[in-house]
Amino acid sequence: MRGVLARGLAVFMIAFAALAAGSTGAGAATDVSAVADALRESPVYVDPSMARVLSEADADALAARIEKADKPLFVAVLPGDFPTENLFQNLRTDTGVTGLYAIRLGSRFDAKADSSVMPNAAVRNLVTSVRGEDALTQLNHFTDRALANVGGSAPGSWSEGDDGVGTGALIGVGAVVVAGGAGAYALVRRNHRRKEAERRAALDRLRVVVEEDITAFGEELDRLDFHPAEAGADDAMRADYERSLDAYDKAKSFMAAATRPEDVRGVTQALEDGRFSLAVLAARREGRPVPERRAPCFFDPRHGPSVADATWTPAGGAPREVPVCAADQVRLAEGTDPAVREVETEHGRRPYWDAGPAYGPWAGGYFGGGILPGLLVGTVLGSMMAGPAYAADYGSGYGDFGGGGYEGGDVSGADFDSGDFSGGFDGGGGGGDFGGGGGSDFGGGF
Repeated sequence: MRGVLARGLAVFMIAFAALAAGSTGAGAATDVSAVADALRESPVYVDPSMARVLSEADADALAARIEKADKPLFVAVLPGDFPTENLFQNLRTDTGVTGLYAIRLGSRFDAKADSSVMPNAAVRNLVTSVRGEDALTQLNHFTDRALANVGGSAPGSWSEGDDGVGTGALIGVGAVVVAGGAGAYALVRRNHRRKEAERRAALDRLRVVVEEDITAFGEELDRLDFHPAEAGADDAMRADYERSLDAYDKAKSFMAAATRPEDVRGVTQALEDGRFSLAVLAARREGRPVPERRAPCFFDPRHGPSVADATWTPAGGAPREVPVCAADQVRLAEGTDPAVREVETEHGRRPYWDAGPAYGPWAGGYFGGGILPGLLVGTVLGSMMAGPAYAADYGSGYGDFGGGGYEGGDVSGADFDSGDFSGGFDGGGGGGDFGGGGGSDFGGGF
């Protein structure tokens, strides 16, 4: 509660300081510090000279979406001749708030983020996805996609009213502070309810895929021509069969009880156990050696336990070894596409590793034991899972992704990893020059 009161008092002091200085929020940005001051008060800043690029009404609508989402996304629209040397790093230092920073510089666009709220690979993917669009379309598309992926919460310094701070507004803020922490506490409760609603929605989307997995395993059991009393059946076979039935029952029970996306991990763990038991049972009945315990097929866990590791390269990613079933091993060797598990997304059917963050728990149940990070590096899902903010929304333990650090929206001042904000709009004309040809530049190869 003391933290909530402190946050409310901080908002009050910021508003008081703005009023005392006669700030209207309408002045032109002359340097990075002026832009940072504006972004501490509102998520969107448009230099007055760029009003023709993004109107006040469009900027207000964009800011309202970001504030409603309660995410630490900062957007600045600046003239093309704005000083670019170390622009992102200096803006992040002066703003002092952990988050995702996007800049439209003349006709060019780039973004950087603290890795605790969004991994560098995910930021690059988002920037690439909106490259070449006009300003309004680009900023709207980037904002919508970023809000769906960025971690953390909005900074407490953003006001809920207009940019200008009038006497009535100051009195209103003061009344909130005088009323104790009730208003701020209600805001915290509202944010908590919003996050819970997001988790439920993610679980509902994930439920469709998990139910398909459970149904597929049930059909495997129905097709199994095994009877515990049949000739040749021994205790080991009967134990394998019982384990597969138990796994099926566990999967159904766990899914029925699931209330959060991370609860799905137990479901897919049970299904993985059950399929391995069926593979062992099949080997015993056919007189083959009992197979070693291996991860399921990476391309679709419904294919059953893998039989080998094969080299695979995702689109735009680096080659890596993935566990594959016998059929996909042949497909890869022949140069054809493997049979990939696709799921429904807002952009149509996509491989599960290019779908939403809720598939982390789903994949974590199948690919436990610390192998998941290496399998998903460079994919959309892997990028989402790479920061600690992911664990706050979807649970942790999927191969030790993430680390420590500030959460989005925290005031960290200059205490951040400058490497997260290097490159981009470098005015030196070298490898980091925006529009140049270096690996870190905007428009070059990432």
